[in-house]
Amino acid sequence: MLESQIQAKITKRLKENGWFVTKLIQTSTNGIPDLMAIRDGVVIFLEVKQPGKKASPLQEHQIEGLIRCGVEARVVSSVEDIEMYCR
Repeated sequence: MLESQIQAKITKRLKENGWFVTKLIQTSTNGIPDLMAIRDGVVIFLEVKQPGKKASPLQEHQIEGLIRCGVEARVVSSVEDIEMYCR
């Protein structure tokens, strides 16, 4: 499955569960995760990869920085990876 297809499924699932979701297409910060989701004051950043693929070192660095700022940020590769947010 293409990364864009995985992103679409994840976005749909989160939106069904009340999340505001936006794809971060072009930002002034290289390596920022693909998706940002917000619900009830909680912000999560998701870097979507095909199964078996890894985030680049820059993407990992940005994810670690976001976590240090107190928000959720992680690499995901399926809808199952975000089910914890769908309650």
